[in-house]
Amino acid sequence: MPISKIHARYVYDSRGNPTVEVDIVTETGLHRAIVPSGASTGMHEACELRDGDKSKWGGKGVTKAVANVNEKIAPELIKANVDVKDQSAVDSLLNKLDGTQNKTNLGANAILGVSMAIAKAAAAEKRVPLYAHISDLAGTKKPYVLPVPFMNVLNGGSHAGGRLAFQEFMIVPRRKLTFASDAPTFTEGMRWGAEVYAKLKALAKKKYGQSAGNVGDEGGVAPDIQTADEALSLITEAIEQAGYTGKMNIAMDVASSEFYKTEEKKYDLDFKNPNSDKSQWVTYEQLAQQYKDLASNVDEFRSTEKVVQNSHGFTKSMP
Repeated sequence: MPISKIHARYVYDSRGNPTVEVDIVTETGLHRAIVPSGASTGMHEACELRDGDKSKWGGKGVTKAVANVNEKIAPELIKANVDVKDQSAVDSLLNKLDGTQNKTNLGANAILGVSMAIAKAAAAEKRVPLYAHISDLAGTKKPYVLPVPFMNVLNGGSHAGGRLAFQEFMIVPRRKLTFASDAPTFTEGMRWGAEVYAKLKALAKKKYGQSAGNVGDEGGVAPDIQTADEALSLITEAIEQAGYTGKMNIAMDVASSEFYKTEEKKYDLDFKNPNSDKSQWVTYEQLAQQYKDLASNVDEFRSTEKVVQNSHGFTKSMP
């Protein structure tokens, strides 16, 4: 089924920053997608195109990306008469229009908004839920299995105002070798997480004062602590108090690119301090050793951020 109209606009995300929203119109109706935007961006991630005009939104405007959708992407996609169900053809055309490796021309936020909205249009044409359409595209086997929930319960890094450098600490119902969760259902896994989070918030306020119950950008508690050891100790105690010892893993998204110093090729774990002591900055070997030490000190600890040495530092990869 061909596309009859594509229109983009800017809307506000949960942080109050502009992001891109895209409408796709086909015979089945209007299909809309909003592009997610993070506070931190990895050094090897696709380019999120921002305006850079400091007089508006502090330079975070997305009017250029919106214009790229309306003026460049829309006419070409409509002219190509692509089938919305052929996601590979759609994405191939979008990448060809951009012509760069990491989407610096049109912007990943322009391309992704169009791609997601088209996927929704395809699901509507097939009269199946979006997850079923994506499963078809991926060639995964049925029956469908809900993912194991990763619940972000403690925030640091660019997601919070405290001193903690590491960005996300998550709890995860322990996985079996079959990749199923110990929790019998997704709903139960969510309940476990909610109960641990409640204990964690109470513990944080008890140990660090009432302000420790304040939350970061993604809803996790944000006590003013500085080390990952403190964070993991707090979470481990909350898991124990909730009665889920041995049933919960702990995961981390360190977002180390946020505190990587390119010139020195070192990591500043006190990067929020304008007077950070350079003699305390660590090499990638030292940071990798910290990961190992954390893993050995906390039995439940599992890191989602493997460290890979390259010319820029570390990149993230899922285990």
